[in-house]
Amino acid sequence: MELSILLIMVLLSILVLSVFSVFQFWATPKAMEVIPGSLGWPIIGESFSFISEFSSPSGIFSFMNKRQQRYGKVFKTLVLGRFTVFMTGREASKILLAGRDGMVSLNLFYTGQQVLGPTSLLQTTGEAHKRLRRLIAEPLSIDGLKKYFHFINTLSIEILENWHGRRVLVLEEASTFTLKVIGNMIMSLEPTGEEQEKFRENFKLISSSFASLPFKIPGTAFHRGIKARDRMYSMLDSIISRRRNGDGFEQDFLGSLIMKHSKAKGREDDDEDKLTDEQLKDNILTLLVAGHDTTTAALTWLIKFLGENPLVLERLREEHKHIQATKNDGPNLTWSGVNDMPYTAKVVSETLRRATILPWFSRKAAQDFEIDGYQIKKGWSVNLDVVSIHHDPEVFPNPQQFDPSRFDVPLKPFSFIGFGSGQRMCPGINLAKLEISIFIHHLVCRYKWRPLEKDDAVQPTLVRMPRNKYPIVVEPL
Repeated sequence: MELSILLIMVLLSILVLSVFSVFQFWATPKAMEVIPGSLGWPIIGESFSFISEFSSPSGIFSFMNKRQQRYGKVFKTLVLGRFTVFMTGREASKILLAGRDGMVSLNLFYTGQQVLGPTSLLQTTGEAHKRLRRLIAEPLSIDGLKKYFHFINTLSIEILENWHGRRVLVLEEASTFTLKVIGNMIMSLEPTGEEQEKFRENFKLISSSFASLPFKIPGTAFHRGIKARDRMYSMLDSIISRRRNGDGFEQDFLGSLIMKHSKAKGREDDDEDKLTDEQLKDNILTLLVAGHDTTTAALTWLIKFLGENPLVLERLREEHKHIQATKNDGPNLTWSGVNDMPYTAKVVSETLRRATILPWFSRKAAQDFEIDGYQIKKGWSVNLDVVSIHHDPEVFPNPQQFDPSRFDVPLKPFSFIGFGSGQRMCPGINLAKLEISIFIHHLVCRYKWRPLEKDDAVQPTLVRMPRNKYPIVVEPL
């Protein structure tokens, strides 16, 4: 049912957006004639085939694999209303993710561009992008995250205490956990209370608007998302104003940026280490959106894969039981303990490889360049097929098997890009690893679990998540 609704929404959007520009659309592929591939049906292209793969266990891998076998590592298609070139392999990964600066930019859909705002890290390029990354890097560094350890640790314990004796939807619990962590880290939001509920409600509306029809009409998901974004910004305006006036200062992400890098409204200076309020808000929202869905999905898939691979779970549990046994302060996890989980790090990496939560990275060519002998023109949509890179049998033998030992030795560069790479590497990589490691520690030290149903289908969303939300029951060890 969900897939049918998504198909109808996407295809209707494609039709409406394409009708008035159909002649322009069909002039564009002329330059693509030398690139192998099929554009499918007029206007719709291959969108039916592309979207229908979303809910299959392999996701879009089947769509990619069929065309790569027929056309090679670089092929053209028309999906989701865009003429695009898909490419895969380590060389393509290197060019698109770590190529010369300014060669490509992120290629968000219209709804995402409107919701996130023009100064978002995801919408800036070149020197502006470098500057933003530099300014937000310090609070997201390992040392910068240390002060949030106690909150994440305590929250993990509290959430898991409520798992015993009831049906648990892991995806929903992981979503609650990650959103409360990000809310506290960014603006010291308490995990319960009226403010938390308003924050959660607005965030859900914002998140759901990314895959909506691009019509800002009252009653539509896009309109609701924009309104929720405005309410979120009003909330941030109030917090920023209070903190600038010396009321309610907190040592959180927002506090760090206000103290070190904030440019007061109306102040005219050229200090490149300062951010305007608009930049603060756009990038706080960006971190919320980018950090929530991916970490939620990663944690859910990890728990699912552990349940399906008892030998991996046993070895992981041994590592965490050893951490418990060697501490002087009992069962409490310490900062040194969370930084001594080598096998856990491999399990996280294998989860990101096997699930490939973001199956492709969408980019837009900012200048002409060449790949595999094909000329890519400025303005073209170019997508890196990540799922095929992560399931390349030459790099990962038996790629469908969940095997953390793949990461016992260093991999070739650009053969694993679970957190991206280059200028667009996920800025929240350390936070995601910290959240997952702490939560998994308390889970495997306390419970064993079993799934309530077998279903490998995934939700028809850009971030891959189990469709059934992975229902389990847990028992104490």
